[in-house]
This record gives sequence, structure tokens and C-alpha cells, in this order.
Amino acid sequence: MAFESLTEKFSNIFKKMRRESTLTEANMDAALKEIRIALLEADVNYKVVKAFTNDVKEKALGQEVLKKVNPSQQLIKICHDELEELLGAENTEITFSKNGLTTIMLVGLQGSGKTTSASKLAYLMKNKLQKKVLLAGLDVYRPAAIEQLGTLAKSIQVDFFELGTDVNPVEVAKKAK
Repeated sequence: MAFESLTEKFSNIFKKMRRESTLTEANMDAALKEIRIALLEADVNYKVVKAFTNDVKEKALGQEVLKKVNPSQQLIKICHDELEELLGAENTEITFSKNGLTTIMLVGLQGSGKTTSASKLAYLMKNKLQKKVLLAGLDVYRPAAIEQLGTLAKSIQVDFFELGTDVNPVEVAKKAK
């Protein structure tokens, strides 16, 4: 949900830029202000947002605008490149323990897709990597999340562990083996 909201906000910012015939410091500042607000509302760290928008502005104003590329396309390309640099452009493999259990913890804002991502990751590990997978319901403050994870685990035929909602999530994690 949080990712979709951020995606929608970025799309709207780029749509506004499409109306511009050239990339100027004024329309760049307006777009970057909206990008800054969207990222902060998505709970991105202020220092990261500031560095990101400064880098985008520096690169955008330092580039010669290509004749066949409109300002929104140029801004999208620069933002994409900066996000890729910030997040890392290369995929990294998961390092599995040679002696047994490998624990992967997913964290994020409520509604950001952790439960769905966990089940997709479990499916991939089980079917493509031939790993034995156990999904553990640790979100004891949201019973529906535990229930959803259990349903997804069943649908992809992986083991599921939960102790309900009246427990400490650390205890659930320790007992899930």
C-alpha cells in the first residue's frame, strides 16, 4: 500500500512535468519539492531524501537537455538512476547457513507488502532453490496478518508457525525452528 501510494505520487509529479516544454530550475524545484514531500510521507529518512533530491537537481541542471527528450522523461531517467544508485543496482544472493537454519526478517510499514513478499520469497526458495521453508507469524499485534500468512503458507505448501497474539514476538521467533 505504501509503495503504491509513492508510485502514484511520483506518476502525478511526472505527469505535471510533461506539460513543461523545457527543464528549468523553477520547474525542477517545484517537482523536487513534491518528490521530497512524497518521500518524507513514505517515511524515508530526511537525510536520505535531502541527499537524493540534491543529487537529482545537481545532475538535472548539469545535463544538456536532449532535443527529443521531454523534461518529464529526463527527470524520470535521472530519478531512476539516483534511486538505483541509492538502493544498489546489483542483485545480491541470499547466503544460506551451511549448518542449518537461515533466518530472514522482513520489516516495513503497515500495508507495505511484507506478508505477500514473505510468501513469494518462500515460494521461490521452496520451488527454485529446493529449500525447506518455515514461515513464522510474528506480527502479534495484527491477528489478521498472522492469519493471512498462514493462508498463504498453506496455498504454497510450506510450513507455518504461530503462537497466537498473546505472546512476545521474540518468543515466537525463538521457538520457530
